[in-house]
Amino acid sequence: MSGGLFVGLMSGTSLDGVDAALVRLPEAAPTDVDSTLQLRSPQVLAFVHLPFPSSLRTELLALNTPGTNELHRAALAANGLARVYAQAVGDVLAAGECSAGSVTALGAHGQTVRHRPGEFDGLGYTTQLLNGALLAELSGIQVVCDFRSRDVAAGGQGAPLVPAFHAQVFARPGQDVAVLNLGGIANLTLLPGEAGAQVRGFDCGPGNVLMDTWCQQQRGLAFDADGDWAASGEVLPDLLDIALAEPYFARQPPKSTGRDLFHADWLANCLADCLAGCLARRALWTPAAQDVQATWAELTARTAISALQTHLPRAGRLLVCGGGARNRHLMLRLAALGQSHMPGMQVLAADSEGVPAEQVEALAFAWLAQTALRHQPGNLPAVTGALGTRVLGALYPA
Repeated sequence: MSGGLFVGLMSGTSLDGVDAALVRLPEAAPTDVDSTLQLRSPQVLAFVHLPFPSSLRTELLALNTPGTNELHRAALAANGLARVYAQAVGDVLAAGECSAGSVTALGAHGQTVRHRPGEFDGLGYTTQLLNGALLAELSGIQVVCDFRSRDVAAGGQGAPLVPAFHAQVFARPGQDVAVLNLGGIANLTLLPGEAGAQVRGFDCGPGNVLMDTWCQQQRGLAFDADGDWAASGEVLPDLLDIALAEPYFARQPPKSTGRDLFHADWLANCLADCLAGCLARRALWTPAAQDVQATWAELTARTAISALQTHLPRAGRLLVCGGGARNRHLMLRLAALGQSHMPGMQVLAADSEGVPAEQVEALAFAWLAQTALRHQPGNLPAVTGALGTRVLGALYPA
């Protein structure tokens, strides 16, 4: 039962909906996550994206911050999420002309609403909402979910988990390659080409979250399509400097972050600090909204390239996946900064390697489900900081 058809389900910090991928994974099992046996381009039979109902999206966003009656609300949101996930499973199976009985397992990420590893009692926690039992009941397929908790229990960050999958698909002997996933949060995977070198990775900062938040506040739109609004503005140097002073950027890996740090209040505080600085200089400042948007895009690009230059300076390629890979302005800024700081480095969407950028994370959780069923580790301690490799995920039989 370790090979065959799997479905990967991913809903990230952008809160735009759930991605579902029906994928055929090989029966042959690597001995561990660092094996040289690679998937290359997984055989994707179907892929669908299902937007969240607006009421569910609003509640999931609200649950990222403390509020009243949270346990009750979180339980109902987990049920609602399982229903949306089940619908996405039905849609992707129909698209792939496949029956539920032929699928080995679902790998389901769940929706992160709190991520505080290493805090409070020294261990902390990470919370991904999802009623896995209900998803198994509705789909008729066994479910593997709650992947992050086991790594946190072993002293790790619980994130990012995708570098192990990136190594299977994108690593190339003799070539230093980096993978940048641009969801709500940006995470960077470092794939050294040297034999025996450790795969590393970490969350390098905000991905789309600040741009999406500002776009929603100022224009009532979920996101800045193609980055056209950001492209129409100019970067505000003072605001960018204030944002870059965030201590998270200077922290050394292992590290991970989320909406617990980069949220609407963080954005507002940066703007307030910038305004206060202008007033102290007796300068009037009323920023154009598009200039603020351009600055958040620049923050995402600069923090990613700066982290890459620091940790894998000889990278010849940066492969970009996630929704941010479809932001034309952001890709242009990554390419320009890359050429400025790392001459000769190519910035490419993951499509160039045969895997559409928006499908990568869903495929990763299908692969993580397979590793769980094989009782093989799915984490990389060099990435998360865990005490050692661990089998990840909780199983809910069909």
